[in-house]
Amino acid sequence: MWIGGALSYVEQLCLKSFLDAGQHVKLFTYGAVQNIPDGVEVADANAVLADDRVIRHSRTGSPAPQADRFRYHMLAQSDDLIWADTDAYCVKPFTTDNGHFYGWESEHHVNNGVLGLPRDSDTLAELVAFTSDEYAIPEWLPEDEQAQLRAAKEAGTPVGVGDQQWGAWGPRALTWFLQKTGDVRFALPRAVLYPIGFRDRQLLVRPGADVERFLTPETLSIHLYGRRIRGRLTQEAGAEPDPDSLLGRLLKKHGIVPSDAPLPAPPKPPERLTAEDRRGRGVVNLTDLADAAGSDRGSAKHRYTELYQMLFHPLRQRRLKVVLLGLDGGIGVERPELSAPTAEATVKMWLDYFPKAAFTALDRAPAAPVHDPRLGYTPCDFEDPAAIAAAVDGAPDLVIDDATHASHHQQNGFRALFPRLAAGGLYVMEDLRHQPASLEGPGSVKTAALFQSYVESGIFDHPDAETRAAFNDMRADISGCFVFPAHFVKGRRDQLLVVHKR
Repeated sequence: MWIGGALSYVEQLCLKSFLDAGQHVKLFTYGAVQNIPDGVEVADANAVLADDRVIRHSRTGSPAPQADRFRYHMLAQSDDLIWADTDAYCVKPFTTDNGHFYGWESEHHVNNGVLGLPRDSDTLAELVAFTSDEYAIPEWLPEDEQAQLRAAKEAGTPVGVGDQQWGAWGPRALTWFLQKTGDVRFALPRAVLYPIGFRDRQLLVRPGADVERFLTPETLSIHLYGRRIRGRLTQEAGAEPDPDSLLGRLLKKHGIVPSDAPLPAPPKPPERLTAEDRRGRGVVNLTDLADAAGSDRGSAKHRYTELYQMLFHPLRQRRLKVVLLGLDGGIGVERPELSAPTAEATVKMWLDYFPKAAFTALDRAPAAPVHDPRLGYTPCDFEDPAAIAAAVDGAPDLVIDDATHASHHQQNGFRALFPRLAAGGLYVMEDLRHQPASLEGPGSVKTAALFQSYVESGIFDHPDAETRAAFNDMRADISGCFVFPAHFVKGRRDQLLVVHKR
């Protein structure tokens, strides 16, 4: 059975192998199909199973579930047909005296890639009934997995076969029902239909590979693992097998010219989008503003603004009280000449993003880089928590710490301002992984480690008793604490902290 489009040389080879073995071949098709070898009878698949909706496997996009159901209906409507997938190569003619024709692929599964069953067999009746319900729960699953599927079904969100394990309607179902009915006794040994197993499939296209050792006088077919082999070949130049590989030799034997029926080109992988590709789309976006300001918070470096946009946009038009600890991103510690222009761009970015907010800024510079009626400024060296607290009036809704990045400065700021934060407020701390050597004291406890200890154990662990007590006293007011890795990529170093107050 084939669903529209052209056959490649792999499918041509398999169909031609049956013809050359003297067998009649009927290809059921949905839609127009090209490159069908001469001598193949073409039949309308709709006569067996209407093409109202093709069921595909969600992860791979494969129409395997549809093909599984089709073959069972075909066998139930025919007396003299054996099903063969279009990647089943015929070594010798397929014959059966009792209507049963299937074989073991592994120690655990009988594959349905080649399948013959009597029309009146109990196994076939079970398969047709089971595949008539897209949301049927496989009986062979462990009881806990069946319970999960039943719960989802009862909740109105059933899990269809396309989202279940691979082969749910294929080898797994066939094996289960063959064992249930006892028909498994008719299953042929592995060497008959599946002599080259899945683990050895690469030998099919490997030049000079010794595959004869797998074949016996009883071998009737070779499974070519079409989807896998096509994927392997399309990654190589020319997408054609080496002439000295098994596949190459079989193509020559049956007169199949690969270039006449090439493999479909793999879809072009999507290119990574740039910030420019997104700029200007949707609502006002903080990443756009950060990029325009040359801020390292945006797409060019840290990408903090991707998270900030989600957190801050619902608050954007509110009359917030915002505290900015640091304006130059700490660059003034090591590059004082860059402090003023960096701070000016940062302030303008925040003023633009929060048009109704009132800002209080603290930094080490003697004066604010920008004069604006919504901005208050206090020089601060961040050495004294009490001095930090005294510089802030009222209860801020949002605190963003991008000051010196020294561990004790970050912790001083949190000790001073988190208790003052308004209920439901957010405390954000940037650049957890880089602390300036000129300010970082020996044996300093990194802020990332301090908060990670809280996330893991619910307790702030700090060698200084006063600091440890101060942080642990604030725990009851913490609604959520999130430590994000650099670029939000799992496995990278911790870089950004967001704490939500109850």
